[in-house]
Amino acid sequence: MKVDKDTLTKIAHLARLEIDPGQEDKIINDLGEILTWVEKLSELDTENVQPLTNMSQEVNRFRDDKVGDHLPHDKGLKNGPDTDEDFFKVPKVLG
Repeated sequence: MKVDKDTLTKIAHLARLEIDPGQEDKIINDLGEILTWVEKLSELDTENVQPLTNMSQEVNRFRDDKVGDHLPHDKGLKNGPDTDEDFFKVPKVLG
């Protein structure tokens, strides 16, 4: 796939990116190299290759949920920077 200035402008608009006009040629070249590499991947024979679900050989170690000792809420609340009786005060997130 050939990347031109119009394609770059459209991608930048969709991604909400501001591109420095002095960098346009470099970015167009880099995108072209990336797309060439991705197209080359389609040449690989993947007929008998199982899809990966994880890149790691690690296995999750699940443990049973058990009720045990816990920190009384008054001791936990005293460690907070700002509290209101039974709750931590936090900055407003939604307007």
